[in-house]
Amino acid sequence: MKFLRYILFPIVPIYFLVTWTRNKLYDSNLKKSTSYSFPVICVGNLSVGGTGKSPMIEYLIRLLKDHYKLATLSRGYKRQTQGFQLANAQDSAKTLGDEPFQFYNKFGKDVLVAVDANRQAGIEQLRALSNKPDVILLDDAFQHRKVQAGFNILLTSYYQLYSKDLVLPTGDLREPKSGAKRAHVIIVTKCPDTLTELEKEQIKNSLQPLPNQLVLFSRINYSKVVYSAEKSMALKDLKAFTLVTGIAKPKPLLAFLKKSQLEFRHLKFEDHHIFTEKEIAQLATLDCILTTEKDYMRLKDQITLRDKLFYLPIEVSLDAPDLFNKAVLGFVNS
Repeated sequence: MKFLRYILFPIVPIYFLVTWTRNKLYDSNLKKSTSYSFPVICVGNLSVGGTGKSPMIEYLIRLLKDHYKLATLSRGYKRQTQGFQLANAQDSAKTLGDEPFQFYNKFGKDVLVAVDANRQAGIEQLRALSNKPDVILLDDAFQHRKVQAGFNILLTSYYQLYSKDLVLPTGDLREPKSGAKRAHVIIVTKCPDTLTELEKEQIKNSLQPLPNQLVLFSRINYSKVVYSAEKSMALKDLKAFTLVTGIAKPKPLLAFLKKSQLEFRHLKFEDHHIFTEKEIAQLATLDCILTTEKDYMRLKDQITLRDKLFYLPIEVSLDAPDLFNKAVLGFVNS
């Protein structure tokens, strides 16, 4: 795969020019964006995945849900439905996509969860509801320039900063790194616990934020408890398991499990992988499976896995939560 990416390097300037030109057309209003008179917050990235958008959306839900009527709007990647879909009790990862289904499972009583590849149309549908939301959280919509969110949160992984990456197909950037100027807050995610203030300054120098941009750092907090459909148990009591991942960047999870001195082997699949019947049958032969919460959404309805399938929840921890919360609440209240 890496070799193929190097071969495709001559395409990089073409991709760069096309995406750069598109952004310039929107920046100069030659292509039109729709802005809104109510709070729309976008969580996104410049790269193709693995920066921690879902945990950040969940952080925002926890921050806002008790004070505002809230909705999340996602594309619904790899779902088997089309158009606008408002989550309900009959939905699954197949009809919503794994991440929106995760939001619904955790927050469905407090938050409207919707999917629509056309974010503009999705916002219109949400605002047409009788119980319309006060605030809409856009999941992975940073490149959806037809919608002009009032507040953009840009994520970049500690392990692969956008400032040190190239655009597709050789690199992982969806657009040139100059697109970062649209962000109000830049968060470096998945930082190690040992990150020093000197390293933070070096990263900030690499990112070269604008004077008005707030740069923060976050890390992943892994739960000490794992959950199945019927029970929970301490992670340390999980013996000789198989880790199954279908996420873009499993490196931080692997590092955490190894640091915890747990005995496991790793089966790695592509991001948002749809498991085949053959793969499910192979997984059913395993004694114990640990997976991410996102992957669990795609696997939990498989009867043959129910008594052996566990997931490990995660949450985001910010280095300066008060600064971030103040920026978000200041925008929403304004």
